Amino acid sequence: MVNKLYTVFLGKKYCIWEEQGRLTWKGREAMPPKHRIVIAEDYTILREGLRSLLSANPDLEIVGEAEDGRQAIGCVEKLKPDLILMDLSMPRMNGMDAIREIKKHCPGTKVCVLTIHKTEEHILAALEAGADGYVLKDATHSELVMAVRSVLRGRHYLSPGISEKVIEGYLDGRKTLKATTSWGTLTQREREILKLIAEGYKNSEIAEYLYISVKTVEKHRANLMKKLNLHNTSALTAFAIEKGLVTK
Repeated sequence: MVNKLYTVFLGKKYCIWEEQGRLTWKGREAMPPKHRIVIAEDYTILREGLRSLLSANPDLEIVGEAEDGRQAIGCVEKLKPDLILMDLSMPRMNGMDAIREIKKHCPGTKVCVLTIHKTEEHILAALEAGADGYVLKDATHSELVMAVRSVLRGRHYLSPGISEKVIEGYLDGRKTLKATTSWGTLTQREREILKLIAEGYKNSEIAEYLYISVKTVEKHRANLMKKLNLHNTSALTAFAIEKGLVTK
């Protein structure tokens, strides 16, 4: 029996679809389209390592990189990738805030968190922000690739190292992490300013970065000290480190 062949013209290229199911480009078997990925990680050596590991897979392509949350948002808005691999602890804008913005403006892009943070607080906050996957940095290469592919298929992925209690609590809708502590009373803007204070930025620099007035920054700083019962920059910095907003 002779197979039926159908020619499809796409611009200057064409492909031939054979009835048995093989797709060829000018006589060669066609490869499936690659999934486009952006890596958001502030350490250059880690970005380079992740790029090398993921690019070795024929179905994955790295199309952009970002050093902080704001760059990550910009990359996603410009490149419209299928997935962004997101660190949580990054300078200026952290990954958690970036996830919220990405899901708000580019809901079609999947977000897979890659982080050292394994506390219930970080995990639930990331999932509630819109993360589709959560992988710990002590994962193997094969686990990372499996996580990325699972998220790209529309599934949620959580590292095996995350406790069963946290997973069940989230899936059942029992948000056990409530805003009952002083940390929970902080607004998103206050957390953003706390992070910048801990990173050593002056009020004038914070105001310029966030496009707000210096007086507004001073007001937020005063509110932070009052809510947290902390009375100097060193104490605010120590608190930010404890909460994983910045690294030591």
